[in-house]
Amino acid sequence: MRERVRRAAAGSLVVLALVLGLGAVAGCTPSATDDRAGANAAAPTSGASAAPAPRFHRYVALGDSYTAAPFVPRTQLHDGCLRSSGNYPSRVARALPGTKLVDVSCSGADTGSMTHVQRIGDARIPPQLDAVSRRTDLVTVGIGGNDFDLFATLVGACTRLRSADPTGSPCRAQFGDRLRQELPQVRDRVATVVAAIRQRAPHARVVVVGYPQIIPAHGTCPRRLPLAAGDRPWARWVNVGLAAAVEAGARRADGYVDAFTATRGHDICSAHPWINGPTTDVNRALAYHPFAAEQAAVARLVLATLHRR
Repeated sequence: MRERVRRAAAGSLVVLALVLGLGAVAGCTPSATDDRAGANAAAPTSGASAAPAPRFHRYVALGDSYTAAPFVPRTQLHDGCLRSSGNYPSRVARALPGTKLVDVSCSGADTGSMTHVQRIGDARIPPQLDAVSRRTDLVTVGIGGNDFDLFATLVGACTRLRSADPTGSPCRAQFGDRLRQELPQVRDRVATVVAAIRQRAPHARVVVVGYPQIIPAHGTCPRRLPLAAGDRPWARWVNVGLAAAVEAGARRADGYVDAFTATRGHDICSAHPWINGPTTDVNRALAYHPFAAEQAAVARLVLATLHRR
């Protein structure tokens, strides 16, 4: 299994979690009960279930690995995109009778992957926007975290730099100025993606899904999040800034799902994390990626957004 996953992930952000010493495959990670609790929390409220479900015929899901949700739980390995059967698009589609889901989310995708071929090892993944047409009446998109190697910097470069200066802030010193300039560009790129969706599917409901809280607001947990002590506040700033940039880029969408607020208290270091730590569990989540609880919560928020006409 490990070798199949490695080959599938080659060439994408996922390879950082699986190859660079960050994602040894294991059989257990923090509390499986957290996934069940999140799934229960994601059930529709009585008010939402009383209202008739909105009707959509063709739903296209666009995004990166935080949409694909590798190993939550059953995962397609053939093309390296690592889409799971329990990701939020699948959950949303199951709650909308008569809706056909076309999920083209792909691990390692960035905003450029919307209009250009994405390469994963030897595989060539078609532009995700190719799946969107005038017949599409619902689109969700979660993208931007891989632009400028944001995630790769946080879970790859920054965790490696810790060993040289565990009490300092080596990652901020090396990357801080660069990311300060790049986050506003993420906003603009997300806005461009929304505009391109509008052009291809002018009658579709377009919902942008933001990123969750990954880095704690206070404190640290080196075993789950091996950052230098001084880099933790900076990494949190990047996490907050990315969420804000995606939300700003969604201003012309029909809805924005604020996953950041919804995951308060469930960061990697929390007592009940909805984001996995550095060990990949092929039954629950890729390293540094969402557990089922987070995907269930996001699905609930997407459905609530769709019920607001």
